[in-house]
Amino acid sequence: MNNPTSYQLQIDVSRRLRCVVGRLGSFEFAAGRYVYTGSAKRGIEARIARHLRSEKAMRWHIDYLLAMPGVKVTGVLRSRRDECRLNQASAGSAVVPGFGASDCKAGCGAHLKYVGRR
Repeated sequence: MNNPTSYQLQIDVSRRLRCVVGRLGSFEFAAGRYVYTGSAKRGIEARIARHLRSEKAMRWHIDYLLAMPGVKVTGVLRSRRDECRLNQASAGSAVVPGFGASDCKAGCGAHLKYVGRR
């Protein structure tokens, strides 16, 4: 794909868990499938590779969830669509207000969505 700027991580949470998500606080995550939408104007492949690494500093909300036992990325979608448009066009519901959307100006509410049970 020519110059993608947005991506979606398909995430599987194997069992219900509680996770502290940086300054957002502590939240319950149901077992099931989630989709996280992010962007990188430059270096998108490096950003995706960072998300997939197990050893990293906790910088973004998604880092906290991905560091939990039983949580794994099962797929990655790359897109040229704007991050917020891609997020808004995706199925699922926001479970943690503000998750991944600290700089969102489109009113997404969150860039992590719960898609449902496996």
